[in-house]
Amino acid sequence: MTITEVSKKYEITPDTIRYYERIGLLPEIPRTKSGIRDFDEESCRWIEFIKCMRSAGMPIEALIEYITLFKQGRKTITSRKQLLIEQREILLEKQNEIKKTIEKLDYKIELYNEIEAGKRKDFMEK
Repeated sequence: MTITEVSKKYEITPDTIRYYERIGLLPEIPRTKSGIRDFDEESCRWIEFIKCMRSAGMPIEALIEYITLFKQGRKTITSRKQLLIEQREILLEKQNEIKKTIEKLDYKIELYNEIEAGKRKDFMEK
């Protein structure tokens, strides 16, 4: 696949893909004889993984650390797993914060529904 095809498939700009390649987040991308990037399945899996982790809020630095460990082979599995566990814990905390915010919004929306329906007269907005 060309960089344009990959860009469309994963909804990520070609510049971002080039950036990820430049900073070492992507393994060496195969190239055609004329030097054009020719993304294979493995390259696409890496892009999918990076996009997923970035959309989850994983910092570039943590991804670089993960990739660096990955390149070192099986001896780093425990370290890689720990890095992913830490990122999962961060996401769970964010999920909890979002849940609390949604609950507050639901409360306010229900309050306004009651006011609009004339069920609450004790509420005065200034």
